[in-house]
Formats: sequence, C-alpha cells, structure tokens
Amino acid sequence: MAQAVEEWYRQMPIITRSYLTAAVVTTVGCTLDIISPYHLYLNPKLVVQHYEIWRLVTNFLYFRKMDLDFLFHMFFLARYCKLLEENSFRGRTADFFYMLLFGATVLTGIVLIGGMIPYISETFARILFLSNSLTFMMVYVWSKHNPFIHMSFLGLFTFTAAYLPWVLLGFSILVGSSTWVDLLGMIAGHVYYFLEDVYPRMTGRRPLKTPSFIKALFADDNVVVAQPPNAGMGADARFGAVGLDPQAQ
Repeated sequence: MAQAVEEWYRQMPIITRSYLTAAVVTTVGCTLDIISPYHLYLNPKLVVQHYEIWRLVTNFLYFRKMDLDFLFHMFFLARYCKLLEENSFRGRTADFFYMLLFGATVLTGIVLIGGMIPYISETFARILFLSNSLTFMMVYVWSKHNPFIHMSFLGLFTFTAAYLPWVLLGFSILVGSSTWVDLLGMIAGHVYYFLEDVYPRMTGRRPLKTPSFIKALFADDNVVVAQPPNAGMGADARFGAVGLDPQAQ
C-alpha cells in the first residue's frame, strides 16, 4: 500500500506534486500547532505596511482544518491540477505555472478591490484564504477544455463536464457552504479561459503569453499532442470529483 502511494506521488508532474505537498504540509502544520494560521492569511495592511509579502503566497496553501472538506479539496487539487498539467499543458510546464500565477493574482485583486467597495467590503474582508478558490479555478478551466466528457453526480443525474462547476456550486448551496469562494474561482477561471482561448481566436493576439523569465525556470520538451476535438483524456481522466463517476460515451 505504501509503495503504491509512493509510486502515485512520484508519478505526479512537478507543479501538481509541489502544490499538493505544500498544501498538505501547511495544513498539517497548522493542525499540529507548528504553524499559526494567523501568520498565513491574506491581510493587505500587513503586506503593505509590515512587508509580510509571504501572505500573498501562504493564503493559497492553507485549506483550513483537516476534515472531510479538506480531503475533498485535496482530491480536487490532485485530480484536476494533474489532468491539466499532463494534458492541456503537456510539455508546457511554464505556461501551467503562469496560469496558476495569473489566477492567484486575479483572485487577490478581486478580494483587495472588493474590500474597498461599500456594502460588500465586509463580505470580502471575511475571505482570508483563497486556496479553495484557486482549486475551483482549475476545475473551471478543465471543464472548459473538456466540455463533452459525460459525468454522473452521485448516480442521481448525468451531465457533461461543461456544467461541472455549476453542479458543484449548486451542491455547495445545498449543504449550506459559502459560495463566494466557488464564485471567485469561476470568475478567475473564466477570465483566464477568455484571455487564453477565446480572445486569441477572435483577434489573433495572445495577451497571456508566458514571460521568458518564467520559461527559463522550466526545461520542457517541445511536445505536440494530437487529439480529436473534445476527445477528453482517456479512461483515467473520465471522472470528476467525489461522487462524480465516468459514463460511457
């Protein structure tokens, strides 16, 4: 069993493995009181006035207490981060890293700007960690890249992957969870999808071209993956989250 887990872990692509490891170590450290969440959460005042720059990163690594919700998000992180990195971004590790960096920047910007708008500032002030939102962004981007994969929710109904974010959002509403973090993830994901996939097709220009200094950090092979349109990622990729099962097409 331990050997199988080790093999599964080693087979993860570099960005997925690094993010998953950082998230688990950070959350476990907070659970064991080795690290204090008060040193990790997003606080614009402390970032600007006290130069606690690390908060811009650490708020994406802490997934609150270790419970069923934590396992749920770790599954999402491992699954969709891995699927994106191995398929949509295969051979383009720098582009994948830039996507996460862009998403984190958009999410942080939304929270900072929202915190300055009357009537809704209190809502945004309560958003201390954006880890769940970044995970939801990856789910959204994956669903846009694989819109025709058939899925089933708890065996109750079937749908295509294009509706996966909305199904999960509806589930959050049903169980009484806050939908703000999911909505923020959807907004960031849609902004990225529009600028990276839709806008270039409309204008021939690509505004989110990965900077050369980021490309220099990763030594990717030039891999070209030929796939039929909307072909998905094979049998191993044909399921979504807990309770989401593959359906034969």
